Amino acid sequence: MADEISKDNGSAPGRGVDEVALEMMKFIALTTGYGKGAPAAGFGGKSTARTPEEYAEALLDLFLKCKKTVKSEPPA
Repeated sequence: MADEISKDNGSAPGRGVDEVALEMMKFIALTTGYGKGAPAAGFGGKSTARTPEEYAEALLDLFLKCKKTVKSEPPA
């Protein structure tokens, strides 16, 4: 898995799909507060804190979405 090399999808040479997806996931999670359950960026609404298990599950789901995006072929 770690030595899986991505196709020419715009990533740096030698970087695996998992590594690129992880960097994308970290960027999204840190900039948006993804998975925390509290409203991000000042948006109102009901604030519901998530358990650590729910937060971890949300991050894993985000990683899988990022991995799927990285693996997809660029539009022609």
